[in-house]
Amino acid sequence: MKDTPNPDKRRKYDAAFRAEALRLAEQNRSAQAAARALSIDPKRIYQWQKAAQTPIAAALGVALDPATAVELHQLRAANRRQAQELGISKKTSPANA
Repeated sequence: MKDTPNPDKRRKYDAAFRAEALRLAEQNRSAQAAARALSIDPKRIYQWQKAAQTPIAAALGVALDPATAVELHQLRAANRRQAQELGISKKTSPANA
């Protein structure tokens, strides 16, 4: 048996790649064609398209452009991290003791 740890086998896609995939899918009007061009599973593009829609836009049936959707996703993640850090710092602050 090998004692080496298993590397993470999942491929990671950066924001620029996701934005390009969404742009290709929109341009071709086919997620499958874009997936073939990028050698990825079409389900990924469908997931990214769904995530690119905000609740308001989803209710209206309108999708954001890919670059805006990626930026929105990143900003929300940063906001969650900062809120979490703020909550932690408030709990450990000596002024609260």
